Amino acid sequence: MTASGYVDLHLHTTCSDGVNTPEEVVAFARQARLAAIAVTDHDTLDGLPAAAAAAEAAAIDFIPGVELSASDHQADVHILGYYLDTATPGLAEELRILRDGRQSRGERILDLLAHLGVPLHLERVVAIAAGAPLGRPHIGAAMIEAGYVETMDEAFERYIGYHAPAYVPKRTLDPAGAIDLVKRAGGVPVLAHPGSLRRDDLIPALVAHGLVGIEVWHPKHDAQRVRTYMAAAETFGLLVTGGSDFHGAGRGESTVGAQPVPLAVVAPLLARARPR
Repeated sequence: MTASGYVDLHLHTTCSDGVNTPEEVVAFARQARLAAIAVTDHDTLDGLPAAAAAAEAAAIDFIPGVELSASDHQADVHILGYYLDTATPGLAEELRILRDGRQSRGERILDLLAHLGVPLHLERVVAIAAGAPLGRPHIGAAMIEAGYVETMDEAFERYIGYHAPAYVPKRTLDPAGAIDLVKRAGGVPVLAHPGSLRRDDLIPALVAHGLVGIEVWHPKHDAQRVRTYMAAAETFGLLVTGGSDFHGAGRGESTVGAQPVPLAVVAPLLARARPR
């Protein structure tokens, strides 16, 4: 099967809050005839070995990645990291601390939901997470299963999304700390989905602290936002990336390879990563 010349640099698996295993995600990428992919699970590198092996077997170039949780005055700021050296001393421990924070956050969300008349069993949510760090999509899936809401979007809008009554901020890095962590691991830090963040005022300070790229193509970026962030990349000298932000069926409408991200974005990323 001939590769299409397109890539998807924003994919999630069951190792964080995705529905599909790393091997299944790679299979979707093969079906989409992608030339390269990056698995970017939230605050974990656990899915990278399996995804890398499957990608090699499928003749797809593989980029080790991560999506780090950060916050600025309660605004969620996500930093993607590409070409990480996963053996960097201290990296796994710092990510473990972030993941542990997800568990306590999930328990606080369940407490708030119970007070709102939406009781859920922690054991069931943990079972849905299936060993992955506990996240709001797992709670949303439990809410759908229990019949409190019909869709994941409804769960977030009514109960657990930002500004909703059961929202609890994550234990996170600040954005500068997330950029530093990626760079210490020899990787390339990229601002994820700025169109959903809606804090373009943060971009100059992030660039000053070492931000290297910006995610231009994303399911939540319409044509105007693509032009806006292309212009920002030119203004600040940033690399451009993009991807589907795929989580799987029932967790958003995006599919692997849905965003037309050209293969040409990969070589500049690799050139900025620390040689090893």
